[in-house]
Amino acid sequence: MNFNKTEFYASYGQFKQIPESEKPEVAFSGRSNVGKSSLINKIFNRKNLARVSSVPGKTATINFYSTDNICYIVDLPGYGYAKIAKDEKVRWSGLIEGYLTADRDIALVMQLIDMRHPPSADDLHMIDFLVEAEQPFVIVFTKADKLSKKQREERMNGFAEEIPYFDQIETIEFSAVTGEGVEKIRSIIEEVTQQEEQ
Repeated sequence: MNFNKTEFYASYGQFKQIPESEKPEVAFSGRSNVGKSSLINKIFNRKNLARVSSVPGKTATINFYSTDNICYIVDLPGYGYAKIAKDEKVRWSGLIEGYLTADRDIALVMQLIDMRHPPSADDLHMIDFLVEAEQPFVIVFTKADKLSKKQREERMNGFAEEIPYFDQIETIEFSAVTGEGVEKIRSIIEEVTQQEEQ
């Protein structure tokens, strides 16, 4: 799979606008400001493929990117940002939930969590939802470069206590700055989309 051959495909503000699945999809989920856009740009070697915003809660749509005509990368709206109107929150949760519960060809969900902090209530809710739905997922811990080796060990020990079924979940430590975790994420995307093709 050529990760450089990734193009923006479409944006949808409401679930009913999304066409049916035609290829395997790898979805990226996480709270606002977790570093989703930075991660997507790093994985696909592009500066502005996913628009990075300093304003949390900016991605209010589900954005689809086509990779090498093999799969879709799906950027879900960031959740958990407090300063948005209630009706907007309802629309967002409808988008995310609608997408994840629909009969779609979702090969994998990459669940992003900021490595510097314990998981939020929304993060834990999302993990519970993925476990209950038996949806394959991995947890990507972002902003790993911002912690020392000792702090990282402490946080990983903390996550083991804080996240249910932690020992059964594949985890990746990631940094958009150093590129740590990039190859692992790419190989997982290749693996799950090839399995889907067979």
